[in-house]
Amino acid sequence: MKKSTLALALFLLNIVFAQAQIDKESLSLETSKAEEENRDQLKEYIWKRRSDVFMESQLKLTTMTEFSFDPQGKLVTKIIEAKTTVDKKPGFRGKAQASAAEDKIEYIQKALALSMDYAIMSKGELLDFFDEATVKETDGLIEAEATGVRIPGDRLLVRIDPNTLLFTYKEFSSLLGNDRIEGTLTYSSFTNGISHLTMTSLNLPAQKMTIESANQDYTIRVQ
Repeated sequence: MKKSTLALALFLLNIVFAQAQIDKESLSLETSKAEEENRDQLKEYIWKRRSDVFMESQLKLTTMTEFSFDPQGKLVTKIIEAKTTVDKKPGFRGKAQASAAEDKIEYIQKALALSMDYAIMSKGELLDFFDEATVKETDGLIEAEATGVRIPGDRLLVRIDPNTLLFTYKEFSSLLGNDRIEGTLTYSSFTNGISHLTMTSLNLPAQKMTIESANQDYTIRVQ
């Protein structure tokens, strides 16, 4: 009797496990489909991103970047403004300061570009992510987490609205060169239901730098 009960329990456990696997595969397919459809609608928009850069908690630089999608569907970025709070030094020291500022802006742009790699993922990348992810329900949202998403040792956690299957939040840790980078991405929706990235927060401990970015001025492009 005990053997039959144990066998039945194992059989039911295998069914539950198989069902969980099927659910995860279905989730990955439906989420990637929802994300693709949402991105197609977002391609009609142009918008700006304001990024405030802090060094040791002091505001040092603010950049404004414009975003749009090209005819091939590739996201295009363009810095349209950069302001520093650091007073310009005269002479050769000023030139060295300007060169250092240019290098810093390039580093910041690389950090923000890396965050976009986690914000906008292809269908294949999403399917691979969910294939390796641990999935659970947290506070009414679907939460998935995996490591080795883009590079060995990185980590990505996402939260998904079960009604729309669109992302509401992401957090990641990765490497920018040899520097550790940690980030959070927060999403909102327009009244028409289109989801869009609103806030990006990045922490780069090696540089004693944090970056706070806000997306703004979403406008439907003129045809």
